[in-house]
Amino acid sequence: MKQRVCVLGATGSIGVNTLDVIARHPGRYEVFALSAHSRVEELLAQCRRFKPRYAVLTQSGAARQLREQLGNSATVVLDGEAALAEIAAHPEVDVVMAAIVGAVGLAPCLAAARAGKRLLLANKEALVVGGSLFMQAARDGGATLLPIDSEHSAIFQCLPEDPRRWPAVIDRIVLTASGGPFRTREPGTLRDATPDEACAHPNWVMGRKISVDSATMMNKALEVIEARWLFDLVPEQIEVVLHPQSIIHSMVVCRDHSVLAQLGTPDMRVPIAYGLAWPERIDCGAERLDFTCLGALTFEPADARRFPGLQLAWEALRGPDGSTAVLNAANEVAVAAFLAGTIRFDHIHSVNAHTIERMRPGPADTGSIEALLALDHQARRVAESRVRSLS
Repeated sequence: MKQRVCVLGATGSIGVNTLDVIARHPGRYEVFALSAHSRVEELLAQCRRFKPRYAVLTQSGAARQLREQLGNSATVVLDGEAALAEIAAHPEVDVVMAAIVGAVGLAPCLAAARAGKRLLLANKEALVVGGSLFMQAARDGGATLLPIDSEHSAIFQCLPEDPRRWPAVIDRIVLTASGGPFRTREPGTLRDATPDEACAHPNWVMGRKISVDSATMMNKALEVIEARWLFDLVPEQIEVVLHPQSIIHSMVVCRDHSVLAQLGTPDMRVPIAYGLAWPERIDCGAERLDFTCLGALTFEPADARRFPGLQLAWEALRGPDGSTAVLNAANEVAVAAFLAGTIRFDHIHSVNAHTIERMRPGPADTGSIEALLALDHQARRVAESRVRSLS
């Protein structure tokens, strides 16, 4: 039988690549539901091509436009954030691609986890914000969590299928990072970096928010936090190295000190296809890796002067529960302010570090999704105040 897929964040780069892989295997998958925030035209084209049962736009005005343009289509258009959780937990859905950027993705990810779905996790915030609450929901619901970030997918592909065997294998893991557009730029000049420069990633085509995160290496900080929860590690078991070629996507250092690595072209369709078909493998459209054309594969330490935000991952993990949610909220505010031209590039770290220092979450801040979202809101207020002082 075909697997019915719900794609949360269908108009973003991960969502578009997911639909590309699905289109290559019409006998295996069908699109059951699609969601976006406000991109009416893009979602309209996807609805006309894939004919989903449901389409969700969280912006109500955009949803109204989509209903009008779809006319008599069989696709039911829903609106609002609550509809995201509705389609993610729908009893007819088999697979949920969670590709929404931001804390808004936490609620539908939790809903899918509690409903026992195969959950393809491209939304960092489910783990960075949700942490233990999210992992407990996945265990209670019997969900299958499959990481889609290329780094976490690489680690997953190097490990035994049975997670109970992972502690006996892993000594530590090494997440690779390209270094982004500023890997060789003089740190003293980064204060003058523009949004367009920060978004000019040398290897990957991504949205503007995640591209800025790559330039600051906050994306890698969030991936460190994700890895802690996905693979049940202590912070000291996670390392980061720069690998400019983006060919080795990450590595597992085993207890006997042998190293397992996953290699491939920098194409997000590879981890997406692996998540869709696991434990099988299917064609995804990515180019074959030609070893004769690779040249050198090089590694470098992450320069703390150029990427000071990376260290905040370990600081937040060693802090009280909820500190990682605070870091994520502050970073979302800071990146939005930078892209809007309100603060300088180097101010992003200032906002993040200030917010982490000012907030000390307690047990009452992490016991439920409502408490976590309230903590997220409070952290945003602190970060916004810092932005105003810097702008």
